[in-house]
Amino acid sequence: MQASYDPKVGEPVELAPGLRRLTAPNPSPMTYHGTNTYLLGETDIAVIDPGPAKQEHLAAILAALTPGQRVSHILVTHSHMDHSPLAIELAHQTGAPILAFGDHLAGRSEVMINLAAKSDLGGGEGMDRAFAPDEILVDGSTVSGEGWDVTAMWTPGHTANHLCFVWGNAVFTGDHVMGWSTSLVSPPDGDLTAFMDSCSKLQSVPAGRYYPGHGDLVLAPLDRLDELITHRRGRETQIREAIAEAELDVPTITRRVYRDLAPGLLAAAERNVFAHLIDLHTRRLVTTEGDLHAASRFKGV
Repeated sequence: MQASYDPKVGEPVELAPGLRRLTAPNPSPMTYHGTNTYLLGETDIAVIDPGPAKQEHLAAILAALTPGQRVSHILVTHSHMDHSPLAIELAHQTGAPILAFGDHLAGRSEVMINLAAKSDLGGGEGMDRAFAPDEILVDGSTVSGEGWDVTAMWTPGHTANHLCFVWGNAVFTGDHVMGWSTSLVSPPDGDLTAFMDSCSKLQSVPAGRYYPGHGDLVLAPLDRLDELITHRRGRETQIREAIAEAELDVPTITRRVYRDLAPGLLAAAERNVFAHLIDLHTRRLVTTEGDLHAASRFKGV
């Protein structure tokens, strides 16, 4: 937890020349103090992650515009309900296009497509199924406004359509990298194999700071990535140890791996464990009886 981070909801905070942050009024155990909306630019303003469909947050974004400023682009890192729904109303109010990787199904791996087709994997937590960008950003796309440009980096894992945006020596990391918590990876929208690959991809990008979707900025990006990778590998080891001698279901494995977990976070922990198990199953390190699904029992190889 970032104990000293206590933003005032709806008040713009300058983080760097030409960059401000607004915190949306949607605090929760999964969103921390709320979703971070970033306003990039001095004249042409890119709104990065407009946030949930809350009229008070829309009003705060519009009120943050000074004379001579206009919203020229609406950039969305991914289509979760705490990041994307306000985009359509903001676009209506400003005439700015919505840019993203695609709808909530865009970018799914063949593994997840096939698994979802064969059995009910559950999931779908908080997906904005109505989201449809005006313009598709492929990996490496550049978006420019007066005085700024960002490069879209496809970073699937938290969701299949997740993008990070590289701005100079900084990266807007959405929910892929945050300082206050690790990301939820819930299949079939989340994909742990892709998440780890995206972490490796971000390691190749020189950056002095990350601007995440929740929580304060990350000032040691490579160290944080190392922490996340180490954490996931450690969790994998715990899961493999739990099923080394017995065939267990996801809730049982979760209780053995996550100790002293707050009850409100148990469901998210189970989805993270399931994501690990799918990855291990794909790598032939665990087995199940019959088709893989959320209620499967798993045994180590």
